Amino acid sequence: MTKVTAKEIALFRSQVADDFIAMEALDIIEECDGDLEDAAITLAIRAGQQPEIANSEWLDALARKWRAVICQEEFRDDLVNGSVKGMMEHLKTMPTFPKMLATPVLIYVLKKSVNNFCEPLDLVQ
Repeated sequence: MTKVTAKEIALFRSQVADDFIAMEALDIIEECDGDLEDAAITLAIRAGQQPEIANSEWLDALARKWRAVICQEEFRDDLVNGSVKGMMEHLKTMPTFPKMLATPVLIYVLKKSVNNFCEPLDLVQ
């Protein structure tokens, strides 16, 4: 389980205050007592997806699916520094990315360490 603290939630709120969808996602994360995987499942269902609820690795799999996008060099420094605003805007432009899940995916990547998450792509280049 990936746990998000109230302080971390407040930090994210300050970055995405003008983004209704991100704020709603943060509300759900808060309602799930900071359990990021639980919140992601709830948000996925709201977004019309049918995640395997018993699979606690579902959020990790979703993040890995979008690794090439998330690890783009132009956004990476911001993510390493804990800023998600640029990547959130970029993900909104992608019609196949479930907007409701951008917040938990990016928080997950930050919690796992951006550099560690992106390392498999770095090894390919």
